[in-house]
Amino acid sequence: MLNWLNDNGPLLFLALLDGTVTAFVLALIALGLSLVFGVMRIVNVAHGELFMLGAVISWFAFDFTSDPLLGFFVALIFAPLIVGSISIFSERIVLRKINYHPESTIVATIGLLYVIQQLTLMYFGPEARPVDAPFYFRIQFPWFGYSGYKLIVAGMSAIFLLGVWFLMKLSKLGLYMRATQQDIEIAKTFGVATDKIYASVFALGGGLAAIAGVLIVPIRQADYLMGLDPLLLSFIVVIIGGLGSIRGTIVAAFIIGISDGIISVFYEPTLAKMLATSLVAMVLVFKPTGLFGEVQA
Repeated sequence: MLNWLNDNGPLLFLALLDGTVTAFVLALIALGLSLVFGVMRIVNVAHGELFMLGAVISWFAFDFTSDPLLGFFVALIFAPLIVGSISIFSERIVLRKINYHPESTIVATIGLLYVIQQLTLMYFGPEARPVDAPFYFRIQFPWFGYSGYKLIVAGMSAIFLLGVWFLMKLSKLGLYMRATQQDIEIAKTFGVATDKIYASVFALGGGLAAIAGVLIVPIRQADYLMGLDPLLLSFIVVIIGGLGSIRGTIVAAFIIGISDGIISVFYEPTLAKMLATSLVAMVLVFKPTGLFGEVQA
């Protein structure tokens, strides 16, 4: 064991670093999906495209400003606002019209997925486009240098996750969200404007996905098909953690992120996805509500 650690210690440390960065970003994406389901009881299949829009908006901001740092902060401000507005428009024009019926909303959000994807293809193009990182520096460890920007991504993701926790636990909006999640009829009885809460939750979910897209695009290129993998991984995370559970989402994101980092370094990335899918199957068989989920009324 000691010989293995001596030989593979640097690789293991690298895997843990990459896995931690992946886990924080994945938690940010999946949290939006989990909140939408927890409060609204719907599955947003277009969630990955909202992540993609954040990355694409970041590229446009970078192209417009010609300054990586300025473009980054412009995108960080405007991407969640734009995507949140698109989410509110979709919720009011589409989802509210079909009364948030679970099966109908799946079909409707699949349609929204293709609309967003094809509009992006028309105006952004089919090619992948790079975005320069706003900061260029490396953290020197004993064995190798590591991207300082990746660590910034992890830190900023943690700040946004903490912000959502404070919003849900300490704000009046969060109280209304939790009341609507627990019992919408009782929430209406006490005067909660549940229609506005639904719109706010859908906008918040889209905004979190967009922020994740802005943070991750300097690490990978922006393209109109980049929403698929985050969507699938987010579904895996929320199923394992428990639909609607913030704590479960974060814990499951770290399980998937760290294991993906380690397995991808020492074996094959495909194996990591296979094991994650197997874990979902086991959770559905032995604990269908997920690690921290509750039985939905």
